[in-house]
Amino acid sequence: MGILSWIILGLLAGGIAKFLMPGKDPGGCLITMLLGIVGASVGGWIGTTLGFGSVQQFDMRSLGIAILGSLVILLIYRMIAGRR
Repeated sequence: MGILSWIILGLLAGGIAKFLMPGKDPGGCLITMLLGIVGASVGGWIGTTLGFGSVQQFDMRSLGIAILGSLVILLIYRMIAGRR
């Protein structure tokens, strides 16, 4: 997938992750969307590393991997930002 596809997938995954894990985020909507993009990238990398196959196209599996990555990144961000 190209970089534009990763960004769109990340924005979508970030929105779904925010919906699945509601609450007050320290950074607001923009930070949550950026975390979604990072989460999609991290999720794709971890999925490829663990042998779930490479993320080459947009399908339900790649969306699921991106959402899981976004949930993990959002949880880590809340833990770090919540301490301040």
